[in-house]
Amino acid sequence: MNKRLRKRIERLVQDLEKARRAAHRQAAPFSKGEPKAEPKTPGRKTGSDYGEPSSRPVPQRVDEVLPAPESRRCPCGGTVQVERTEPQYQEDIVRRTVVRRFDIEVGHCSCCGARAQGRHPLQTSDALGAAKVQVGPEALALGAHLNKQMGLSLGHTARVLQSGYGLEFSRGGIYKALARLAGKAEPTYQGLLLTARQSTVNWVDETGWRVGGHSQWLWVAESELVTVYSILPGRGSEQLKQLLGADYDGWLGA
Repeated sequence: MNKRLRKRIERLVQDLEKARRAAHRQAAPFSKGEPKAEPKTPGRKTGSDYGEPSSRPVPQRVDEVLPAPESRRCPCGGTVQVERTEPQYQEDIVRRTVVRRFDIEVGHCSCCGARAQGRHPLQTSDALGAAKVQVGPEALALGAHLNKQMGLSLGHTARVLQSGYGLEFSRGGIYKALARLAGKAEPTYQGLLLTARQSTVNWVDETGWRVGGHSQWLWVAESELVTVYSILPGRGSEQLKQLLGADYDGWLGA
């Protein structure tokens, strides 16, 4: 009996050491050990095992129509007779950065001497001189979407704008541009807050957040009309009052 138990203990010790060595051994992520001796054929299965077929829908808009003619001469030497024309669609991204130059008229009032400067609707700034090279609203919106919605870092956002569109951006430049964009969006945000505070019912929740390496909380209030959020340094009633107002008299759901 004791001999049998000792053998079992020795085998378990060997298995444990083997498992420890495997844990420290470098391996590919999500490795499941050795490959199967007879793996199944990769890809979709034929017949009834194929599954429900699907394809991309036909685009609603066509920007270019390009002919794809067939050679009238067959490799065998015969003449090819065209029977029909079949459509094929291709959706692609044209990477083109538009550079605009605004010829701004600058002058002064002949009566009071005040400086006057023209402005085009597409301008995003009145700055001239050293700050005369600006970034357009579409590029700023894409940078904000990549950084805030998709979660890319400032460095990765700069790389996407450079590799995809040829826009040179530093991380500091993107940070300052997003800060200016946030300032312009502040009136809209305050209007959304006002709508939430006037709503009869709000569903609220908070989740952990990190700001500069410090713990904060992302507070969200969702009503029938709007959803607003705010990143605050706590998860108590004071933060809820900052979001919905201290005099909110509606219903709260969680």
